[in-house]
This record gives sequence, structure tokens and C-alpha cells, in this order.
Amino acid sequence: MWRWRIEIVPFVTIGGITLHHRHIKATGNARAIIFINSLGTDFRIWDDIVAALDGEMSLLVYDKRGHGLSDIGDIRSIDDHVDDLSGLIDHFGLEKIVLCGLSVGGMIAQGLYARRPEIVEAMILCDTAHKIGTNESWNTRIAVVERKGIQAIADGVLKVWFTPAFHTARVAELDGYWNMMTRQALAGYIGTCAAVRDADFTESARRIAVPTLCVVGDHDGSTPPDLVRSLAALIPGARFEIIRDAGHIPCVEQPQALVALIREFVASLAPGAQTHG
Repeated sequence: MWRWRIEIVPFVTIGGITLHHRHIKATGNARAIIFINSLGTDFRIWDDIVAALDGEMSLLVYDKRGHGLSDIGDIRSIDDHVDDLSGLIDHFGLEKIVLCGLSVGGMIAQGLYARRPEIVEAMILCDTAHKIGTNESWNTRIAVVERKGIQAIADGVLKVWFTPAFHTARVAELDGYWNMMTRQALAGYIGTCAAVRDADFTESARRIAVPTLCVVGDHDGSTPPDLVRSLAALIPGARFEIIRDAGHIPCVEQPQALVALIREFVASLAPGAQTHG
């Protein structure tokens, strides 16, 4: 069990939006890494990753707006999520950061880099892409959720979140993540669906000029390996890795494999760019 070295009050208001977070400080000038969760989840999906990296790096996890214990706010585009992340970085005085974003979290990371490239040292883009889904697919999902609630799509979504083996052997965890998804705020879920639908980072991905690792679970049915590979192909010099026996959320299903990739990637970064925090 890790020792929490966190802010006493795990809430901060950024631009009128109260965000739930955990800021776990490391000693010395360890690198700061920020984890950004996926659609329909909160920051607890990173628990195993945080436990493994505690003490090695300064870690920041947070519930993006519309999710977890954060305010719902007004979600019009990915830029609204980028506003929150940018404000958190400034609040904690972070000068250089590594971003690790999963799914929509990876799109938020790309949006933050496009806006403030000077503060991003490197990126880990997990199970994400420059463009996810189609207008038709997102509009269909939104319409179903508006009529019937998140519960109506939850079983289908969990089939791409986790492998068949997870569904068979880890039933209690599966139930817990079903609960996590279905208890998200309806407006936050729908707003973020629309934000992903309208986001396209195809051109900006070509301008990413920091070390980037693109990672995907081999059984990911939401952002399949070929899609994530196409994102890596857009980013100059990006590295692409597949995690075996994982679906859309490798940080839950195969945390040790993801931790190993994160450690190796961060160790490969040039020295001297660490930040306080």
C-alpha cells in the first residue's frame, strides 16, 4: 500500500468548475505525470498505476468535468476539458509535465499540447486516437442514452472495455466498473460524447514534437490497435506498443504491463527536465 502524500483538501475550483483530484508528491525533482481518465470513468481506474509509481514521480489524477465527484459544468467541446487541465497545471505550479491520457483523456492531452506545447515534456497516449468514431455512431449513442439512460449501453461498452477473460474471471470487478459507468452524471456523459464526436486532432498530431508513446490493448474494441497505430504514424517519431490480454482500459486489466512501459518511457527522456511538485 502506498503512502498518500496528497493535498489535504482533494477539491479545487478552476474557472468556476470544482474538480476532484489527488496530487501525490514525490521527493526531490521527480518528474510530474498527469493521468486523464476515459469516458464514463473516474480517476480510480488509475489506482494500480498510482500505487506502483508512488514515490518515483509526482502524480496527479483528477475527475474530468462531468465525471466522478467533479462539477458537471458546461461541456461544449474538448476545449472545456483542456481548460480544466490547463488550470490544474497552473494551480500546482507545474513547469514541465508528462501527460498520460486514456481514450478521451488522450484527446484532452493532445488538446493541451496543441494549446501549450512548451509545458509538455512527453505524452503517453493510451487507447486513443486523433479521431474517434463517426458522427453517426456518436449521435446514435447519445440518442439511446438520452432516451434510456447509461444503463442501456453499459453491457455493450464493458465488452470493449475488458477482454472475455476479464468478464469470466473478474466478475466482482466487472460489476464495480458497471456501477462506475452507470453512476456518472448523464449530462456529463452526453456532453463528453458530443465533445469526442466533434474533436479531430489529425492535423495537430502531425505537429507534436515531444517524445510520444502510443499504447493499446490487443482486444480493444473501442479504439482498435490499427486505429491507435494510425495515430502513432501521424506523430513524428512516436513509439507504438500493444499490451497483450487487455481491452480498452489496460490500466485496470494489465496494470503491470502498462507500468513497465511508463517506467521505461520516462527513463528514456532527456535528463534535466524534471519539475517541482
